[in-house]
Amino acid sequence: MTATDATRVTDAPTSHQAGTTDATDTTDATDTTTATAATRSPESLLAQMTLEEKTAQLVGYWLDQNGLVAPMQGEMTAASDADAPAASLADITRNGLGQFTRVYGTRPVEPDERAAWLWAEQRRLQRETRLGIPALVHEECLTGLAAWKAATFPTPLAWGASFDPDLVEQVGAVIGRSMRQLGVHQGLAPVLDVIRDPRWGRVDECIGEDPYLVGTVGTAYVRGVQSAGVDATLKHFLGYSASQAGRNHAPVHAGAREIADVFLPPFEMALLDGGARSVMNSYAEIDGVPVAANGSLLTDLLRDRLGFDGTVVADYFSVAFLEVMHGIAADRGEAAAMALEAGIDVELPTGDAYLAPLVDRVRAGDVDEALVDRAVLRVLRQKERLGLLDPDAYADAPPTDVDLDTPEHQALARRLAEESLVLLSNDGVLPLASSTARVAVIGPNADRAEALQGCYSFANHVLASHPDLPLGFSIPTVSEALSQALSAADVRFAAGCAVTGDDRSGFDDAVAAATASEVAVVVVGDQAGLFGRGTVGEGNDSESLDLPGVQRELVEAVVATGTPTVLVLLTGRPYAIGWALDGPGPRPCAVVQAFFPGEGGGLAIADLLTGATEPSGRLPVSLPRSAGAQPYSYLHPRLGGASDVTAADSTPVRPFGFGLTYTTFVHEDLVVDDGVTTDGTFTATVTVRNTGSRSGSDVVQLYGHDVHASVTRPVVQLLGYARVSLAPGESARVRFTVPVQRFAFTDRRMRKVVEPGDVEVWVASHASASRPGGPVDSGGIVAVSDGAAAEPVPGTATDRATLRVAGPVHEVSLAEPRVVRWTVV
Repeated sequence: MTATDATRVTDAPTSHQAGTTDATDTTDATDTTTATAATRSPESLLAQMTLEEKTAQLVGYWLDQNGLVAPMQGEMTAASDADAPAASLADITRNGLGQFTRVYGTRPVEPDERAAWLWAEQRRLQRETRLGIPALVHEECLTGLAAWKAATFPTPLAWGASFDPDLVEQVGAVIGRSMRQLGVHQGLAPVLDVIRDPRWGRVDECIGEDPYLVGTVGTAYVRGVQSAGVDATLKHFLGYSASQAGRNHAPVHAGAREIADVFLPPFEMALLDGGARSVMNSYAEIDGVPVAANGSLLTDLLRDRLGFDGTVVADYFSVAFLEVMHGIAADRGEAAAMALEAGIDVELPTGDAYLAPLVDRVRAGDVDEALVDRAVLRVLRQKERLGLLDPDAYADAPPTDVDLDTPEHQALARRLAEESLVLLSNDGVLPLASSTARVAVIGPNADRAEALQGCYSFANHVLASHPDLPLGFSIPTVSEALSQALSAADVRFAAGCAVTGDDRSGFDDAVAAATASEVAVVVVGDQAGLFGRGTVGEGNDSESLDLPGVQRELVEAVVATGTPTVLVLLTGRPYAIGWALDGPGPRPCAVVQAFFPGEGGGLAIADLLTGATEPSGRLPVSLPRSAGAQPYSYLHPRLGGASDVTAADSTPVRPFGFGLTYTTFVHEDLVVDDGVTTDGTFTATVTVRNTGSRSGSDVVQLYGHDVHASVTRPVVQLLGYARVSLAPGESARVRFTVPVQRFAFTDRRMRKVVEPGDVEVWVASHASASRPGGPVDSGGIVAVSDGAAAEPVPGTATDRATLRVAGPVHEVSLAEPRVVRWTVV
């Protein structure tokens, strides 16, 4: 951790100071000791602890375990309950407690009432436990604080589509302030897993398929959350998203180089540049070793190499899973020993392994108590930094009149939704003419608020088990928002079908509505959920990338009416929709991709369709050709794409970085330095010009290619990007300052290096546009495609500039800059 990053986190306001700053109600506060600050230091507290008090600091307690919000939750909690008699919370926490698990996020609770309970409970821990240490509180916060009545922001895949780290940082900050107000200290986000296979159910939790995009956007979120005094938790360390065939928890077969060059960089950036204070392990195994028991990753790599000094928390039940899922531990005690030695400090959500089973192992001499002390000291240092060891912790009053969806929340949610929408095709039907008098809004996702929200939204994560309760905040559906935006028009709604199933009985009403209208807007896609309660989300992996149910048939039935049709996709993964973009028959006049855009999503979609805003999102993940073409990444080497040595074609329907606008942009006059040393920095400067008649925002994408290297390299890789807004006819000169380590890779000796030689640099509107116009030269041995789609994909690129990288092979250090900076000159 750099000194700058440590200062950034340490100087943040502490999250235990949750009420108003002038609160004076301290009637329930009890000062348990008159000890000096020195005697409340982590080291002094550790020295006073019994073994049971130590292990109590290493576990969470899940007060409300009803519902299903974690893998195998029912089985795990049933086993725990069967072995333990009913006990009071005071008895359960008699030795203290490390963390409270999701006190706001497991069932619907009134924020004010729960905060009052939490303050009282923290004061009880101070008063009644021997050492008087409050518990740290953690919550999910992937799409906003996962609590009843809290704002729901776009899902992380939409963050990636925005290509706007600055805005994501603002969103993270307002989420962090909501958590801090309620006495929450740690948020279990962001997800920094790099997408490799869209069949995986957790794709909607991810930011994109490019490590640099994931790293820059994820780091921005970390900075935002931690600016409010809440610790961000990076997950899932490491390689989780490479699970076999896109199946949750399945084995990972990635090699060491792929782990180092694809999956690790986002974590490096969030730790070293963002100062992230907590990390969560992956459930998966890599080459036969479960990550939860892999000290090479959790200690040698994370701590010894990257210098991480925060806490590592277990993903829910993953310590016990070493026994019950992976089968490498004989019992909970052995599982605890493996995880603790590997480097997991805190067992979540409960103490299945780190309480009695671990204590028994230590007392039997099978586990060195020094390993327990190591983890406890990390936990206490985290609590000290967050203010939980201060004598006046919780001396303030709990918050009242809590508003978790303020106008600021709403404005940021809507703005991020607007920037994340990707226009995939448009024959001119969009924006809709202001004179449009009759509009049909059709589809199973057109008039459902749940369809706008991701898997880790409170609505789909928890409230699905409480169907009689309202969402608790305003979230206009697409149909409602369009009716408002087109107030003078006759807007008719017909569901047509459900998201899943084969019921076509609603087709006739949908066709009738379309036939009677000037334009039809068909909204289809996913229902996010958990473990089979949806079409995407944790545990909802898919064997197919076709739209679920009969939704494609519904779209085709509406298109067949001849009424101009706009297809809107509300999804948590990219689907194989080549038929809607390039198919030979009648197809929609326009297609809009929305990755679960949150509470402002319906309004943002209506604004885009009516021209109140301009489309500016770009695909953070390639749009797949088929399920059979997976796994796929645009970051493939020469033989990773289409060629005449295989009949299979993995070329995406639309490439990474693709997105249309209502105007047009050109990139010209690219100037790149002639040369750079292997440890240096170079500049690339380009003019971007708005050549259309409307204002718009362009995502200027800088790409590169290492011409010859000692290991195979991607045919194209994103080096950096800039979001630039221009009026009609306006231009800007954008300068990128690029650390040459953007071309670094892990060599044959497993060192991260920059090699001398030629590299190519260019600016393009998407990844495929940045490729040569013809087949890649392979010496005449075999024809290798450049990855162009069967039909030309709109997009332009500058000529490639060749840059000479000179000097000896340079081994990259962690102190060197990783991020490309840009400015308008």
